[in-house]
Amino acid sequence: MKKYMIVGLGNIGTEYAETRHNIGFKVLDALSAREEAPFETMKLGDVATFKIKGRSVLCLKPSTYMNRSGKALNYWMEKEKIPLEHVLVITDDINLPYGTIRVKTKGSDGGHNGLKDIQEHLGTTQYNRFRFGVGADFSKGRQVDYVLGQWNEAEMEKMPERLKKSTEVITSFIMAGVQRTMNQYNNT
Repeated sequence: MKKYMIVGLGNIGTEYAETRHNIGFKVLDALSAREEAPFETMKLGDVATFKIKGRSVLCLKPSTYMNRSGKALNYWMEKEKIPLEHVLVITDDINLPYGTIRVKTKGSDGGHNGLKDIQEHLGTTQYNRFRFGVGADFSKGRQVDYVLGQWNEAEMEKMPERLKKSTEVITSFIMAGVQRTMNQYNNT
């Protein structure tokens, strides 16, 4: 049976729950609700598992905080023997307009500390990532406040549709592969 791991980046704690930086957790919560697969607190994170047409899926919300995401990802990849090409990392991206989806197979960390830590643990920049645009509506020097800030009313209004689309992207990644997913969903 093929195994996949979907890693949503974010920070643990209620004070971070509705922040832009936690979109990875939010997307996984939507996926777990759709699949009726509740999260359980386990080593280095919260884990939910389910199957889609003969494929086994492990969803991980690291409890290591954003800047140490690579430790949890690496642990669960090795423990479950999941190949790197079957891993998808979901992260916020200030370089994309709100709600824009971009799936990539490689790239730089773009200044994102969670991605930076993952790349250090994996020893490569060649891994699948799902970037969810959060926009860049902040003044110089206010980036941290922005990504750790709450969604505004307009963003919250569009969130259910964006989360539904995000779960479709993940299902496509699992069922059709990363190239087809990029072709179908990038910039939607």
